[in-house]
Order: sequence, then structure tokens, then C-alpha cells
Amino acid sequence: MPILGLKASGPSHPAHFNLEPLIRPNILALQPYRCARDDYSAGILLDANENAIGPALPILNRSTDADANANANANANADAGGSSGAVVASQTISLLSDAEIASLNRYPSPTHDELKREIAHFRGVKDEDWVFLGVGSDEVIDMLYRVLCVPGKDVVMTTPPTYGMYKVTANVNDVGVLEVPLVTEGGAFQLDEEAMDAAFIAHPDLKMLFICSPGNPTGTLIPIPAIRRVLENENFKGVVVVDEAYIDFAPEGTSAASLVNEYANVCVTQTLSKSFGLAAIRLGYLLAPPPLVQILTNTKAPYNVSLPTASLAASALSTQGLISMSASVSTLNSNRKELVSSLLALPGIGAVLGGNHANFVVAQVVDSEGKPSNEIAARVYKTMAESKGVVVRYRGNEKGCTGCLRITVGTAEECDEAVKQLGELLAQASK
Repeated sequence: MPILGLKASGPSHPAHFNLEPLIRPNILALQPYRCARDDYSAGILLDANENAIGPALPILNRSTDADANANANANANADAGGSSGAVVASQTISLLSDAEIASLNRYPSPTHDELKREIAHFRGVKDEDWVFLGVGSDEVIDMLYRVLCVPGKDVVMTTPPTYGMYKVTANVNDVGVLEVPLVTEGGAFQLDEEAMDAAFIAHPDLKMLFICSPGNPTGTLIPIPAIRRVLENENFKGVVVVDEAYIDFAPEGTSAASLVNEYANVCVTQTLSKSFGLAAIRLGYLLAPPPLVQILTNTKAPYNVSLPTASLAASALSTQGLISMSASVSTLNSNRKELVSSLLALPGIGAVLGGNHANFVVAQVVDSEGKPSNEIAARVYKTMAESKGVVVRYRGNEKGCTGCLRITVGTAEECDEAVKQLGELLAQASK
């Protein structure tokens, strides 16, 4: 059965892969909902039951002086521990054009093709037909489950320690999870290709494989040659999903995005939450061959990405936005280097594990005998958060991460404070 709406074909390599049999039959046959903006987006729009009067935003009716006073009051409230919502609203609206503000009463584009073209150009795929937008990468991941996996029947593979939402989303969609852990000895955090191959043979109907690169919580890249070997493996007939939320903090040339142009059985999910610093707008996307993008497009909610989100994302992907992102990444990577050095100088830190390719590091807390200690790490984590005002993440229960704290790279001052508080608590723990 042909994929409805498909306008462009993707790669035909590798020969052992065919997407159509992987798609749930009801999804392949789905007649997608046709929303009003699929047909017309200009003129007197009386087709979508929108509010023709306009957006109900009181901030739009304030004078410039009133805006300034409101923002000053909101800032004062925020400093005193109150809400800074008015500031956020004002700043967000100031980034929207007058036309965009005036059109907030209308439904947005269901496709945001211009934004997708900007992403395609930035990440090196052909055009908008190779990009799918989601409300954060989590929606993209959920959509992949929904179109590929039959509830109560299908199974996917994960490689722990890895991002927890793969398993949560599998459970929500009633999909089985086969775990093939990473090789963790020495903090390697690399694919166990021999074990994976055995699992492919034992489970020939696996629908997806999730590879997090750089990993979360490992902070470690999976090399492109290793991903290629999986894509070429005839024992795996499913789709490889490479999650690259942190890829901009890794060395250049390490992204799997280029593989999308070459292989039909790979897709890459990325986000504007990390390197672009736009976690609050919830914009993730998938780079994938057009057949898979079209299937996802046919299945998604009609207006899943809002106009303010799309507008802010487009601003971030402008020339100036990309310059700003690059400068931010450079600063955070420099801070990461200093943070690693400072952590390794602390008594009670045995190692900083992984490749340090993301905007966080994984520090291993050890006891007086030099052994990784979950007990000390958990106690330090709790005390730092509740008494010292420094919040990190305890990750000691993850495979290969005994005694580990995951510490996000912040400003130089934030990193210094984290190291100071951690050092004091570890010194107390050793007494």
C-alpha cells in the first residue's frame, strides 16, 4: 500500500530494509485529518471556528510606560521569590512580529514548512520533506512508537544506561523493551555490538533500536562507524533512532544526521532545548527519509506546534541566532573542561566517567577505600539540594554508574559553587 501524501522518495540503502511492513497497518491505511489551514490560510477566514476579534492578551493594550512599570514590578516580585510570568510574556511577545501577534487568534500552519527548511539547511538534509516537528523530542519519540509498534505485540531495543523516556513511552504504548546494556567497563559506555547482533537474531521482529549519542546519563558519543555497522546489519530489519539532544556540545563531524541522506533505516532526533537554550518552547524534530516523515505527518495532531514556538525557533535558527548558540556552546564547553578539572581535584571523587561530550559531566563518588559509593553519593545529593541550594542528579542506580552524580555545566560561578559545596560535603563524609 502506498504512503498517502508522499511527495519524495528517500534512500534505498540498505537492501535488506523495507519501511512499509514495519508500519502498523491501520496507520498505513490512515486517512489523515484534514484541517482548515491545509486548504487555505489567507482571506476572510470563516472556516475554523476561530475568534475573529483577536487575541485576548492584556499586555498588548498597555502603553510603553505601563509595560516598563509592569516589567519592573514583575522583576521585583521575581527577586522576592514571586512569579516572573509577566516578564516572560512581555519578552516573548517582543520577539513576535506585529503580524504574528495579530494572528494569534488563528490556528497556526500545520506544517511550518519554512521552519523545517531552515532546520534542513542547518542540519544538512535536502529539504522540508526530511524534517518532522514535535512538541519536544518526547513527542517525536512517542509518535515513532505510535506509527511503528503494535501495542501488546511489538518490541524495541534500548542500550542502558540511557534516556529513561524510551522505556516510559514503551510502557505507555504497551510495547515490549529488550535491553542490551552498553559496555560500561572503564566508563566506556559503547555499544555491545556482539550482544546486539545475538539479540537481533533471537528477535527478528524488533521494530526500533534507540541509540542516545551523546548518551544521557553517560555524556558519551557513539562513533559513526559503529552506527553504520548496525545499519548495515542484515539481522536487524527495524529502524535505528539516534537521539542527538546534546550533539552540539560534541566535536564537529560527529552527528549521525548525514546518515539520513544515505540510509533508509535511520532517523535522528534533535531539540532546541539544550544548545539553543529554548527548553521552555518545547520544540524537537526528527531528521528522516521522506516516507517516514510523511507517515508521522499523516498521524500527528493537526496543529501540534504553536505559532509562538515556531517563530522563536526560526529566530534561533537565523544567522544571529546561530552565532549566539555557537558562542553559548563554546562557553559551556570551556566551563565543562574547568568543571572536570576541579572535580578531579576533590578528595572523594574517584573519576569523571564517559566522554564528556554533552553539557553535563558524570562524577563518581568514592568511599575512604576508593570504592564507588551509592550511599555517600545519595546523601551528598540530598544535602546539596535541600541545605546548600545546589541541585544535581543522583544516577547511582544506573548500570555502570555506581556512586555517580550527574552535574549539568552551568555558568562559571555556578560550577564553582557546585564544586565548593560538593567538596565540603565529601570532606565531612570522609571523617
